[in-house]
Amino acid sequence: MLDGLRLALTTFTVAPVRAGRVDRSAAGLAIALAPIFGAALGLVLAGIGQLARAAGASSFLAAAVAVALGVLLTRALHVDGLADTVDGLGSYRDAASALAIMKRPDVGPFGVAAVVLALLIQVAAATAAFARPWPAALATVVTAVATGRLAVTLACRRGVPAARPEGLGSLVAGSVGWLSPAVGVLGVGVVALFAVPGRAWLGPVAVLAGLAASVLLTGHATRRLGGITGDVLGAVVEVATTIAYVGLALG
Repeated sequence: MLDGLRLALTTFTVAPVRAGRVDRSAAGLAIALAPIFGAALGLVLAGIGQLARAAGASSFLAAAVAVALGVLLTRALHVDGLADTVDGLGSYRDAASALAIMKRPDVGPFGVAAVVLALLIQVAAATAAFARPWPAALATVVTAVATGRLAVTLACRRGVPAARPEGLGSLVAGSVGWLSPAVGVLGVGVVALFAVPGRAWLGPVAVLAGLAASVLLTGHATRRLGGITGDVLGAVVEVATTIAYVGLALG
């Protein structure tokens, strides 16, 4: 249990925690707990955004601060995964060549564009959230960030293979059953009910839309690459978060 908690902290945050035992058992628990850590991170980001609003910042500035802080508190790990995944898949090369592109330290134009657009859309959507009463703003940010991490749990369900025999993907691919994603969907969906005043149904729909986009990305990566990698999981986080934010902002 403690090893799984430590692995979740070191994987999904910059918390200065020394990693314990790293094996399939600990990885499975860490992945199952991902939505909880996402919700906790969302609480922090929403709190900082609300403090900025209370200090006189506009909803746009509060949103920009919250999104930027989210990148910093995750060591930019997920946006890096998004950039690498888009570069690899966008190359239209065979699996081996695409995986080699994803391992390079540089970022191509596809990757840069994907990161810029994803963060821009997240800031725009979060701006709409911070213009709402604070309970709805809080629920919106928590829902969007938790949905991104829940997408990782879903991507690591049994039956999804790893693209490489080594690395994070090989450790976590297929490490959780269906119970963890199902419980996560229920929990995040309940929080989402409070995100859009007057249109409670829109919150759960936004969560499902974000997860659907992540499933499509996971399926595409599996067909193209032979499975998932750590970079693909980072891309899954950002895609699901962005789509959920957009859905929540529509209200």
